[in-house]
Amino acid sequence: MLHSFLNEKLPEIKKMFKEHHVKSAYAFGSVVTDKFNENSDVDFIINMDESLEPADRGEMMWDLWDKLEDLFKRKVDMVSENSLTNPYFIEELNEKKQLLYGKTN
Repeated sequence: MLHSFLNEKLPEIKKMFKEHHVKSAYAFGSVVTDKFNENSDVDFIINMDESLEPADRGEMMWDLWDKLEDLFKRKVDMVSENSLTNPYFIEELNEKKQLLYGKTN
């Protein structure tokens, strides 16, 4: 279940992902549950285009994060899927994350 807060902004979100060379993006956390409220942040797992130089990927991630916070007017947490190492966290994410953009891995 993707919260309507995110669904309403999905076209603009997808445009931002494309402009920032995102290969795939998932939502997770409260925004994919019925627990999302006015105090909730928005959580994303992002996979960037690996053909970009690492510095360019980093710059794109920071710029995307800033633009998403401006769009939502609330805190955004973004994590690169490649940076995840905790197997328990990965397992839980894989059970609950919802694809917003791109293809599944």
